Amino acid sequence: MSFISLLAPSRAAEPYTEHPGREGDGDYTIGPNYKIDPDLTDRGNPKGKSFEFTMRLADSKVFPGADSTLEPEKKPVRAERKIFVYVPAAYKDGTKAPILIIHDGPGQLNLVRNALDNLTISKDPSRQLPAFIAIAVQNGGNDGKNSERGLEYDTMSDRLARFIHDEVLPAVLTNVEIKAAYPKIAFTENPWGRAVIGCSSGGAAALTMGWFRPDWFRRVIAYSGTFVDQQDDDAAEEAKYPLGAWEYHSGMKLIENSDKKPLRVFTHVSENDIRPKDPEETHHNWVMAGKRTAAALQAKGYSHRFVFSLGTGHCDRRVFEQTLADTLVWIWRGYHAE
Repeated sequence: MSFISLLAPSRAAEPYTEHPGREGDGDYTIGPNYKIDPDLTDRGNPKGKSFEFTMRLADSKVFPGADSTLEPEKKPVRAERKIFVYVPAAYKDGTKAPILIIHDGPGQLNLVRNALDNLTISKDPSRQLPAFIAIAVQNGGNDGKNSERGLEYDTMSDRLARFIHDEVLPAVLTNVEIKAAYPKIAFTENPWGRAVIGCSSGGAAALTMGWFRPDWFRRVIAYSGTFVDQQDDDAAEEAKYPLGAWEYHSGMKLIENSDKKPLRVFTHVSENDIRPKDPEETHHNWVMAGKRTAAALQAKGYSHRFVFSLGTGHCDRRVFEQTLADTLVWIWRGYHAE
């Protein structure tokens, strides 16, 4: 008998699975009175490290700031965008960290920082966060159709996911200042370890990143999501998605008519969000769009949590201050290191 035959047979790595359960799923109405969650305040716990650097748009292969849909004379394009990174104190250098991408950086980064400081060391197993690294990415400039921000966030394609995956993440991992502090910094390749958060068009972009590239990003947080027809009218994607993100819930009913994707999704809309009284044919009623997107996700059987906030407006600060800790705990529920 050979020595090799005495060895135990090799076993392929078992596939990653998680069991988040149904706690926190469903529809929630909050308000009209609000207060900040203590876990989103500075409670004196150990702090991580913050970093900031820039990326020139002209150096990008995905968003160089020269798209044919842009009108830079009317809606200026940034020459460079800022990237903000927060590495929590609980992160151990050399481990493959989960990540949270924050659109419109720095956005809600201050609240996220406090949540990480407080909840990565929580003793309550039902209210803990993994030591994810937060990466807040500034948009390319301006807003709405024919703007760089609109191109990045409102386009129904995988372009933004490719930009984050192929350009932003490598830039973070090779940044000199970050590498000096964390020589062995690494990100998990597990798509369940990659979350995205945004508000308004940034919220629609969060869902779009997961929708088109669930092989890269699977946890989605969308506040006041712009699930309306905001895509550039002259975008190539108009041929397939003529009403932009409105198509998620109406028209072609993209969510309903597509195979269920491996996503965990939080959505929100405010009672007084943008154009709440617009008729359906305008394709620009944020409240209608938010409710219908939530209904479509729920009907399809997604792991989904929906918050409707009374007495609030678009991307209302009070909603973030009351709900973001709960949202982060819910979105990461079930995650574990491999």
